[in-house]
Amino acid sequence: MHLYAGTASLHKGAYAPIWYGIGAMQKPPETDTTDLREPRACNCLAIRQAARQITQLYEGHLAAVGLTASQYSILAKLSRLGPLSINALAAEMVMDRTTTGRAIQPLVRDKLVALAAGSDARMKLVRLTPAGAKRFKAALPHWRAAQHEFERAYGTKEAATLRAALGRASAIS
Repeated sequence: MHLYAGTASLHKGAYAPIWYGIGAMQKPPETDTTDLREPRACNCLAIRQAARQITQLYEGHLAAVGLTASQYSILAKLSRLGPLSINALAAEMVMDRTTTGRAIQPLVRDKLVALAAGSDARMKLVRLTPAGAKRFKAALPHWRAAQHEFERAYGTKEAATLRAALGRASAIS
């Protein structure tokens, strides 16, 4: 879904202004990155705008199973890695602990994840419940449909390049 185009589908060209140099086929415009009046000069803004658009796409698909993109990602991490402390889950999600704690509250409420005591009184482990594993399994086809829609619009090879670039960007400290 692309809000700027006013349509319900992604448009490869619509992402080109945001993702120059990350798999895009067009040459970027000459931009003085010190000119704060030029929105394209801000990497943070460009990444956040794209993230919001892509999140809307995925959440449109995941709504059928009652999950947000963040909730799906948490269930996926726990499904793949097993029980994690809140701090470890936060690190895996590249989120701060407070945000992660808030993000798991609806999952706990809906009994998709459970909290258990960790190795000491201060540590809590987050684990996937059987209901959470079932919901995750039900969400997989919807996630795959979103993935396919994005890659069809953006390009499969370009999407792989984008994921690699974003992986490098998220490792910047």
